[in-house]
Amino acid sequence: MSIDPRRLLGLAFTSADLLLELEGDRVSLALGAAQKIMGKSEVSLMGRVWRDLFTPADRPLMDATLSALDDGQRRGPVTVRVAGEPERFVGVTLRALPDNFGRTSVAITAARAPAGGLDATGLRPRENFDEIAKGLFEAARVTGLELELAMVEFAGLAALRDGLAPPEALALDMKIAGAVRAESHSGAMATQVSPERFALLRAKDDRPEALAARLTRIAALDASAHVVPLDGGTSSRGLRALRYALDDFLREGLKDTPPMTLSEAMNRSVKRTLARAGALGAAVSQRRFTLAYQPVVDLSSGQAHHHEALVRFEDGASPFALIRMAEEFDIIEELDHAIAEQAVRRIASDRSGAVRLAVNVSGRTIVSETFVDHIGRLLVAAPAAKGRLIFEVTETSAIDDLPRANRHIQALRGLGSLVCLDDFGAGAASFAYLQELTLDIVKIDGRYVRELAGNSRDGAMVRRLVELCRDLNVRTVAEMVETAEVEDVVRKAGVDFAQGWLYGKPADQPQPSQRPSSVTPMARRAGVSEGWG
Repeated sequence: MSIDPRRLLGLAFTSADLLLELEGDRVSLALGAAQKIMGKSEVSLMGRVWRDLFTPADRPLMDATLSALDDGQRRGPVTVRVAGEPERFVGVTLRALPDNFGRTSVAITAARAPAGGLDATGLRPRENFDEIAKGLFEAARVTGLELELAMVEFAGLAALRDGLAPPEALALDMKIAGAVRAESHSGAMATQVSPERFALLRAKDDRPEALAARLTRIAALDASAHVVPLDGGTSSRGLRALRYALDDFLREGLKDTPPMTLSEAMNRSVKRTLARAGALGAAVSQRRFTLAYQPVVDLSSGQAHHHEALVRFEDGASPFALIRMAEEFDIIEELDHAIAEQAVRRIASDRSGAVRLAVNVSGRTIVSETFVDHIGRLLVAAPAAKGRLIFEVTETSAIDDLPRANRHIQALRGLGSLVCLDDFGAGAASFAYLQELTLDIVKIDGRYVRELAGNSRDGAMVRRLVELCRDLNVRTVAEMVETAEVEDVVRKAGVDFAQGWLYGKPADQPQPSQRPSSVTPMARRAGVSEGWG
């Protein structure tokens, strides 16, 4: 076969399992592992319409990617799914060489499915987008990859869609989604944030005006764009600020009347995020928070064994949201120190000697030498608190050094404190933590507990977790126990302790369990002692 040297030059720019060349929108040449990659022979690919090689949801993406190519430009790789069965994902890179008479060189490689899932149009659900974006931001910081967050608006899209019949509206949705995806990282990092607005992550490329012009041409709607650079030189704290600002934008940035421009809304989210972080830092350093106490009940006796100390801020804002912000902005260790101080002070003020408190410790904090030293000094100053302070290591922030974390956990245990792994099962790392960390207690995540009375599958999960912990000589706590039926299930599963509204909501002072005991005196006598040993 005689091949034009210019076509060889086009193929030379690709490195793949399968090489294609397109003339217009049809495959004119196929070389490589076509059967393995696409499930079709090279010969069968020849003459096929390019977009038909992929699933309907990804065809608008391929149309947009191809139509956005200018001479000499390279686009991709984008991850798409091949039409037919079994399910195959491929990475596709396209390049149009100068003066190549409408021909496009294509490189195709095998690829994995995009992590986290996509909706029917190929866009990310908003929550999924947020989580995946965080990982990409960190990758940008480590590798030097230059990323930017782009906010895109299509003026009049909502009104246009409302005037269409359902099939036409769906076709428009697919077309717009494909155009936005074509501009995003791997074709898989875009989400819709309102009827006319989209957010996407992309490799730093050209000016936002050029991005808007391409989208306007492809979608046949007036598009505007605002970008925020996320280059690898940005500080870790700066990246976290931008990540949190993205959350703020998705949550709050579209509520104003009259609507702000994209640039105004995003800039305001950044400013509001930094202001909130500053206010939180001041509240922590000035100890402007209180503790609320919720009982953790011994299921063998029905009595409160200890209380979890939960932080409450003066403005009444969600503790979960503020704790997450504290982790994002490296305030969490100071907050954990401050909460431990208040807990020790409350234990030391208890003359009965009965108050025992559990405090949360972030995954970021448990790897810090200063936290263990601080606890040691607190217990020396308040010896009455020794043996009455419990630590719950949370998974809200991943532990990045398990051996170090375990050393610190053993140091805390050496100080007379018990250590619990909080929310077991909530994160993918739970079993790795249980394998690497020597613990006294595991708290089973509430999502496995809350619906136990009507869900045999969750009941089986809890029983297996309890058996595993028992084999490891670790006690268990079930959280979110809210009904007598669920209490009965977790007791029969062998769970040692329970926490939830059935026993009492968080209160200003440690209170006895509000649950009338249904445990017989014989069961009490057969139960565990007051200690955890």
